[in-house]
Amino acid sequence: MPPTLLAVPNVSEGENGETIQALAAAIEAPGLAGDQDAVRLLDVHSDADHGRSVFTFAGGPGALAAATLRLAAEAVSRIDLSRPGRTGQHPHVGVLDVAPVVYLDTADRGAACAEALVLGERLGQELDLPVLLYGELTADAGGAGRTRAELRRGGVDALAERLAAPEDEPQALRPDFGPARMRPGRGATLVAARQPLVAFNVELAPPATVEDARRIAALVREGGEHGLPGLRAIGVELGGGAGQVSMNVERPLELALAEVVRALAVHAPLARAELVGLAPAAAFDGFPPELAIPGFDPRRHLIETALGS
Repeated sequence: MPPTLLAVPNVSEGENGETIQALAAAIEAPGLAGDQDAVRLLDVHSDADHGRSVFTFAGGPGALAAATLRLAAEAVSRIDLSRPGRTGQHPHVGVLDVAPVVYLDTADRGAACAEALVLGERLGQELDLPVLLYGELTADAGGAGRTRAELRRGGVDALAERLAAPEDEPQALRPDFGPARMRPGRGATLVAARQPLVAFNVELAPPATVEDARRIAALVREGGEHGLPGLRAIGVELGGGAGQVSMNVERPLELALAEVVRALAVHAPLARAELVGLAPAAAFDGFPPELAIPGFDPRRHLIETALGS
């Protein structure tokens, strides 16, 4: 029986409801011959402040890459990163910014890596997107590989400069798949195979501001003065001026969300939390009940129950 994998593509659009609905519909639409296996759309999380939508769907090898390709085709036809007035504070380098394939069991790691490579090749060949691999797909023996943060640093313009740089320059990059240069308004796509991570945001209580959120993010992220292992964090300003610490917990079975919350609470009172997409149930072990997570439904947002429903 083929393994069940997850795809968690992130698209750089968080506000246009018509576009977001069309992207979701593309995931579950019938594909071409050979791509007909069904996928299950489990969750769509959109955020206008971040300028981002995160789609989570499950399927087997072949079907998952095909569904992500349909999503990508719809996204590049509707979204233009060069359009004046675009907003969104989340770091990104493309319309289809990242497209990880997630394995839930280490026995399925090989299948996830193979699916991610197939996806990268198809995105490059069929949609003319420069594709850069990160994480496990770029790791040497015992190494961690290059990271999303390294590739996103400086945004779309900085990545375009690195792709255009001569081979002998230290910052030069070449796509793993697809064209050597970005097409205007599209950017590039980052592809990986990985285990589940948890995208988790915490809004600080008033009168905290985005400056407070940025200061706290720098303290608690890995490498910070009070850094937690595998925690990526930035400060974001929400509508109305509230400050939010936006995080990725890269090893949620080792670093529970309760520990992250405790680390933040040392530095500021907390207003509410937000889960982006799905998370393994164990990530919520010991989670403080007094911190509200509006909209959180264990039946829909815990991986184990969502797949079993």
